[in-house]
Amino acid sequence: MPESAFNVSDILKISAVFVLILILLRKKMNIGYVLLAASGALALLYLMPPVSMASAVKAAFLDKVTIKLALALTLIRIFELILREKDVLSDMMTASRLLLRRKKAVVVSMPLLIGLLPSVGGAYFSAPMVEESAKGMNMSQEEKAFVNYWFRHPWEYILPLYPGLLLAAAVSNIELRNLIIANMPYAVFVAITGFMFSMKGASGRFSEAGNISRKGLFSFVPIAIALMLVVFFHIELHYALLIMLPGLFIFYRFGLKDIIRVVKRGLSFDVILLIAGIMIFKEIMESSGAVKNLSEFLRLNGIPAAPLLFMLPFVSGLLTGVTVGFVGSAFPLILSIAGESSTVIISFAFASGFLGVLLSPVHICLVLTREYFKADMWGVYKKIIPAASVVFLVAVAEYLILR
Repeated sequence: MPESAFNVSDILKISAVFVLILILLRKKMNIGYVLLAASGALALLYLMPPVSMASAVKAAFLDKVTIKLALALTLIRIFELILREKDVLSDMMTASRLLLRRKKAVVVSMPLLIGLLPSVGGAYFSAPMVEESAKGMNMSQEEKAFVNYWFRHPWEYILPLYPGLLLAAAVSNIELRNLIIANMPYAVFVAITGFMFSMKGASGRFSEAGNISRKGLFSFVPIAIALMLVVFFHIELHYALLIMLPGLFIFYRFGLKDIIRVVKRGLSFDVILLIAGIMIFKEIMESSGAVKNLSEFLRLNGIPAAPLLFMLPFVSGLLTGVTVGFVGSAFPLILSIAGESSTVIISFAFASGFLGVLLSPVHICLVLTREYFKADMWGVYKKIIPAASVVFLVAVAEYLILR
């Protein structure tokens, strides 16, 4: 079969798999089962031999990311349960209302704060806080899911703790500082569009008056410590929680039975299934050559450089749902196509790839947020798509002006 025909078939195969994913998600099927089904469909379409499939599954389970993700999500569930049982979240929300007063500021403060943690599973951390702070407001589950998802993502454009940003600067051999400055408008417009497309019914101020109690101030300490360990001491989130949990058990006087109870509740089959589905799908996608073949198709058919700066990272981001994924797979090819490495090119390519990540149905933050709020996926997308489009238009404008 000719090379071009083979690559056209790649487009059809990948499109069919993503249509399957969206249909199954629309039917409210568990995302773990959805991605396992998609992995099977992809393997069949690419006629992968059983040995290759088994190798991909083995690689998925042995991947360090799989282990870290499973540990982090389990520890987050335990951490959240402790905070809920001891009314820490409730105290935090009361203190936030007294401190910030404006309803919109209180709702978005938690995903913004937790978004400083450059870790997978962070959206699962902030979701209960958004739920708690939005009580009594006229907000649908889809709107809460959008707020929790959207307001944790401005940092990935500009926070050097995020590995995707560091990798983009390293691969392109440009100064990290310059890339952060170029990306700054995107981060600002993430915040702006978040308010534009949500919380219409959350205007005004909370009526509580008075001073913040010592208990209210202390409620921020557990999360502040977690942030400090991750941001200032560069400790990964799962290690930070492993350090913190024994201290919380002691402080709140948990007995052995209570510790066993919350650990058992932290362990979840759905979480393990979710992680397995995501990692196996990514391994099958890589082993089948789907992303590589699609990139080659665009290059070999002589598509101009400017569209490729968008298409290659966007498609990779959409398929993987991970920033490091699109940077690692698309940026080396982009540099060879563009023939130069400049801040404006890399910034635009980064914005393009991250647009794909934000829209990806396998983006872990979107998956976890949708699962927590039991929101309709299309209902969440109806807010994400226009907001993401505005941010990308800012990227296009910056590219055209600076070029």
